[in-house]
Amino acid sequence: MASVAEVKAAVDAALQQVSEGQAAIQAAREKLGEAQQSLAAALDGSGSDAVSSAHASLSQADQQLEECMGAMAVAVDQAQTYTANL
Repeated sequence: MASVAEVKAAVDAALQQVSEGQAAIQAAREKLGEAQQSLAAALDGSGSDAVSSAHASLSQADQQLEECMGAMAVAVDQAQTYTANL
C-alpha cells in the first residue's frame, strides 16, 4: 500500500496533468474564437442557412469546452480536498 506522501505526490502529478489540459483547452477556445471572427468577416452579409449553422456549431463547441473547464475545476477541487484530508 502506498504511503500518504506517495498518494499526495501521485495526486499532485495528476493535477499537473489537469492543469496542462486546462491550458490546452483555453488555447483551443482562443483559436475557436479567432475562427469565429474570421468566419464572420469572410461571410459577412451571407444569409445562408449553412453560415448560420456553422456559427451555431462553433458557439456550441465553445460552450462545451467551457463546460469541460468547469468539470475539470470541480475535479481539481475534489482531489485537493481529498489530499488535504489525508
